[in-house]
Amino acid sequence: MQNSSEQRMRLTDEARGALFTHARDGRPEEVAGVLAGPDSETVTRVERAENVADDPRRRYELDPVEQAEILDAVETRGETVVGFYHSHPRDPPVPSATDERLATWDGYVYLIVSPDESSLAAYRWTGERFESVRLD
Repeated sequence: MQNSSEQRMRLTDEARGALFTHARDGRPEEVAGVLAGPDSETVTRVERAENVADDPRRRYELDPVEQAEILDAVETRGETVVGFYHSHPRDPPVPSATDERLATWDGYVYLIVSPDESSLAAYRWTGERFESVRLD
């Protein structure tokens, strides 16, 4: 992981609260969803998705049909898909080797929530690695 030249993303208080609520409600399993907003650098809405992974305590996976429905709904509202989020119920908000192996959405933000530490961090997937994104 490498730090980029000051990538930034704005996260509203309402969206931040929704992320922590979802992460805490889902413990001990990882939760996941989609980040949406008026542009690619602002998150104002959090869309929850079901974690359909075979081992949801260790990783997350979005159902492709549900994911497509959420993405369509975001775009229908005239919003932008900023990226995706998931929780690390017992670990810090740092991408794991599994997160890197399974990342597929080049250029999108992957936000990780750590409910026990009450912290979160965002990263942009370049297609090869995650680059840190500063949260404002």
